[in-house]
Amino acid sequence: MSKSKLPIVPVQACSGSPLVREPLTGSAAAELASVFRALSDPVRLRLLSAIASRAGQEACVCDLSEGIDLTQPTISHHLKVLREAGLLESERRASWVYYRVVPEALQRLSNVLLVESGTVAGVAS
Repeated sequence: MSKSKLPIVPVQACSGSPLVREPLTGSAAAELASVFRALSDPVRLRLLSAIASRAGQEACVCDLSEGIDLTQPTISHHLKVLREAGLLESERRASWVYYRVVPEALQRLSNVLLVESGTVAGVAS
């Protein structure tokens, strides 16, 4: 069949799906990207998990080196990255520093990843 004899089929305009929530703004996406960068390191994920797993979601820095084969200064650096990303808060008590999870930060990450269909980041739950 020659090109001149191909039938012309009308194409309907795309009628996109309705929004179920507001998408991220550029500034919000940039801010969240820095949080995800902080979480992209396995050591930092382990440290955050170790703190979140404790009563009150709080731990002394002296307890966090257990099971992580890194020097104390390296662990402190990773904790600083998590703190600067807004995932942790810290408080000095005598000679020790205690770290606490910021629940609102974790909730915000959860809200971004959850979608209405019950999947998280494209993975069925």
